[in-house]
Amino acid sequence: MFERTMFFLLLTAFTVGLAAPSQADRRSYVWTYEYKTMPKGMMELEYYQTLELPDVSNSKVSTWKYNVELEYGLTNHWDVSLYQNFKQENTLSGGSFSYDGFKLRTRYRIGESDQFIVDPLLYLEYQSPNDLSKGSALEGKIVLAKDLGSLNLSYNQIMKQSSSTENEYAAGLSVEMNPSLKLGLEGKGSYTSGKHYLGPTISLAAEKLWVNFGIVKGISAAADQLQARLLMGIFI
Repeated sequence: MFERTMFFLLLTAFTVGLAAPSQADRRSYVWTYEYKTMPKGMMELEYYQTLELPDVSNSKVSTWKYNVELEYGLTNHWDVSLYQNFKQENTLSGGSFSYDGFKLRTRYRIGESDQFIVDPLLYLEYQSPNDLSKGSALEGKIVLAKDLGSLNLSYNQIMKQSSSTENEYAAGLSVEMNPSLKLGLEGKGSYTSGKHYLGPTISLAAEKLWVNFGIVKGISAAADQLQARLLMGIFI
């Protein structure tokens, strides 16, 4: 199943890459945020599909996460989003699919590009699980990014607060090969749990659609052996 899914994702990405570049909220990475918000009055539908594979030699044990996001630009510097989340958990004894709650998110870009040494963005997210007894969570990010010609550098400092506090990070480096294609390297992890990941990312854009795909390998003992994510954005 994993091999068929990867083939479909790559085929979709290749098809998108044949068209003209998108002008919507295109992203270079799948876990790392950049200095970008939706333009004022514009709306985008985004779809996330994430695979978490603790042990690649035992693919029957896995978690698939599906997120649908509606994103709207309140101003040219401030946007809001609503996510609906679903999860498929597979174990040796079977699998289960469930609604996994919703998220509300907002981003705000400070200043203008190149106004400071790095371009800062603030991100705040409220997470509500389907099981309300588990309690909600807040996630905040400080995004620091810089474009140097065709090269983008981005770092996210992340703090999650629920029953405990988790300090995480995501970081990326990407190069725009042409207006439709970006290639990158992305890392992510947790300073709290010691889980760390690293792997490549590809971003392809069409006129009203962009597709990103990233795959990371666990580079610490506590991490899953492999995680992969498909991210699609459709300008509406």
